[in-house]
Amino acid sequence: MGCASSVYAVGGRKKLTVPEVVVLVPSTRIPAQSDLQRRLRGLIPIDLAHRLSSLRNQIVLVAEDTGGSAIPELRRALEEYLSVLIGLTKKEYGLEGSVEFKWKSLEDGKQEACVANSWFEVLSVVHLMAVLTLSEADILMIPHDHSGSGLRTVSSDCKRVAVDLLLKASGYLEFCVRDVLIRIPPEIKKKLPNNLHDGVLEAISFQSLGQGTEIQLGLAVDCQKATLSVKRRLACEQLTYFSQAYHCLSGCDINNGCGKKHMWFIKWKFLESKAAAYYYHGLILDKGNEPSCHVSAVCCFLAAEEILSESKKACLTFCLAAPVTRAPPLWGAMRHLHQKIPEVATRKSQMYGYLLEQEKALQTLPDLPEFQLSLRPDDYQLPEMDPAWDAEKWETEGQTLKEHLKDSEDETETE
Repeated sequence: MGCASSVYAVGGRKKLTVPEVVVLVPSTRIPAQSDLQRRLRGLIPIDLAHRLSSLRNQIVLVAEDTGGSAIPELRRALEEYLSVLIGLTKKEYGLEGSVEFKWKSLEDGKQEACVANSWFEVLSVVHLMAVLTLSEADILMIPHDHSGSGLRTVSSDCKRVAVDLLLKASGYLEFCVRDVLIRIPPEIKKKLPNNLHDGVLEAISFQSLGQGTEIQLGLAVDCQKATLSVKRRLACEQLTYFSQAYHCLSGCDINNGCGKKHMWFIKWKFLESKAAAYYYHGLILDKGNEPSCHVSAVCCFLAAEEILSESKKACLTFCLAAPVTRAPPLWGAMRHLHQKIPEVATRKSQMYGYLLEQEKALQTLPDLPEFQLSLRPDDYQLPEMDPAWDAEKWETEGQTLKEHLKDSEDETETE
């Protein structure tokens, strides 16, 4: 799940490198070698079948040779392939189920799916585009200077670009659910890999928005002009996104290899955002003049401290879940809040201890405010169909494609 351990030889021995994860990336799936030309022979022009096959094989070669790290090259190849692939989905050509498309895991090479449906191929391609975009955001959020100081030095520009990439990835995933999965027959959807089920896709889409908000909150914490109200709103929005992601994933089968790890990541981020939301809500309540305001504020600070402690345990469980990963050094808002929350909780509970004794009836945790969500997935649409599909005179073995299909239909009717 975006965290396959890399192994390399040193002095004849293999050393395991445990990767760092900032942005959670699903397991990478790539096309497996398939003889598209043979399966499409007699159905479409030879040059078009050759082009489809060549583009697909190019994706396989680049992904395998680079381990998926050549993101710009892969993105270009996927977009070009997608524009040609779309022709197979058009009902007027009758080719939707004519080819079996095979996909495999990049990490271990195991085949995950073999489906004779062109919309499955579109789904897999757009999903891979989302995975590559999430990988790009993860790379941006991991500093190149591994000095061991524990301080994360990622520029504000990199953080803003990472937010844009997260919105783009969310848009890809939303498109998969909204426009592609609905075109795949139910009997085929049941056979899809778990990471292509609608609940999983929606969960990753929401968590991408949540991580984008997490980065924005970190930028707000570093900005002297950002008000407490802005920080509270961002923390509450982040909490909502991860709540939605948890709801989507809880309805899925998460007993597979990466499912449980995915759920622990969402729990970890959910708890972090909840602690931040209660902390900033407490700071705002504490500005009130009534004793009840201070009591409610202390309740918020104490809740934030307890939830922060739970988040640390969730983070550890996530890291230890297979495949093993490591959490990044504290960064963004959490670098600030891991120090401030315990400090403020202790100070304010001592300061207003007498009020807590006098106003025991008021010792209830206040509800967090709800806000309209700011981030939205980028709108994604499929590219224009390649002009090669618009050719008026398709010659396939001495007859036009339309005649070929008509003949096939006539043969079926007379059988």
